[in-house]
Amino acid sequence: MSDDTAGSVLVLNSGSSSIKFQLIQPDTGESIASGLIERIGEPDGHIVYRHRTGVEERHGVIADHRAGLKTVLEVVAEVGRPLGEAGIVAVGHRLVHGGKVFYEPTIIDDDVVRAISDLSSLAPLHNPANVIGIEVAREVLPDVPHVGVFDTAFFHTLPAAASTYAIDRSIAQQYDIRRYGFHGTSHQYVSSCAAQFLGRDTSELDQIVLHLGNGASASAIHGGRAVDTSMGFTPLEGLVMGTRSGDIDPGVLLHLYRQGLTVDRIDDLLNRQSGLRGLSGVNDFRSLRTLVGEGNADAALAYDVYVHRLRKYIGAYLVELGGADVITFTGGVGENNVDVRRDSLAGLERLGIIVDDTRNSSESRSPRRISSDDSEVKILVVPTNEELAIARAAVDLVGS
Repeated sequence: MSDDTAGSVLVLNSGSSSIKFQLIQPDTGESIASGLIERIGEPDGHIVYRHRTGVEERHGVIADHRAGLKTVLEVVAEVGRPLGEAGIVAVGHRLVHGGKVFYEPTIIDDDVVRAISDLSSLAPLHNPANVIGIEVAREVLPDVPHVGVFDTAFFHTLPAAASTYAIDRSIAQQYDIRRYGFHGTSHQYVSSCAAQFLGRDTSELDQIVLHLGNGASASAIHGGRAVDTSMGFTPLEGLVMGTRSGDIDPGVLLHLYRQGLTVDRIDDLLNRQSGLRGLSGVNDFRSLRTLVGEGNADAALAYDVYVHRLRKYIGAYLVELGGADVITFTGGVGENNVDVRRDSLAGLERLGIIVDDTRNSSESRSPRRISSDDSEVKILVVPTNEELAIARAAVDLVGS
């Protein structure tokens, strides 16, 4: 690493079985280096580190998050120099669940770590891993401020009608049950980029953002503030996803439990064995489209169910907003799949929504418009960059 790393932010995303990191220049948006540690706790662990002069990879057992993060920091030091000498001004941590406690970027201290850990019951797959990432990073970089940016924060503003489940109020209060929403950093970043692309202020726009990846969520944004989103108490609610069911009648869960399935088995079914995987056997959208092209009936049905659910949310948010100024696709599927964009908005011409097939087929990786010139509603594709959003939030807080 050269001296131009000065002023950079290390962004960490410590997930349930992987850790991603990037070293970013917030001003320019340049990614100086990035890394991925995956298959933690499995015999075929994998570490990849990308930097300006090449790629470093390692394979082998990665016992746990602590071992994985320490190993990748060793790799960084070997090919560049220790992070402690890299001119890092802050470490930004992507944190999944802030509960009712955290809804703004927050300087992390011991009390904050304990509070995040206490929220683990709301995100048992993510918050414990987030805490480990924080602890290791604070050990390695003890003299640099650490900032938590919460996935739920953008949806803290949801109106009560949108955030409240219709269950007994005392039960909901006792167990902190409400609709929290997720992917908030992406929805906020993309909606801001969409406004910038259109030369408008976010306060002037009604927006629908569709974050479509292996996890998927939709949001309705009025004047820069989220008023509804598809994910709820957990990231399981809402759209059909790679391995998650999305919306399902709660009576199905009771029925399965009464048939002898354990709570853990039902949890695994809905979170890891449902969605596209449950319907077609694959969760990667590219594999799904290949199967559809080969005439696989299960894959064709999975695709139809996926688009049907997506159209329902688009329609609901058009009503909730009283119409939209812009609809934006983002995420791996949203940015790259021509068919999903076309089919999810097909037949909506009477609502002022018209996709231009030529623009939609463009392979550009830049923010772009895919609506026709006579479409009243602008339709955009905007690549998300949660890491950059976290880096900038961290710098803004540290410098304030």
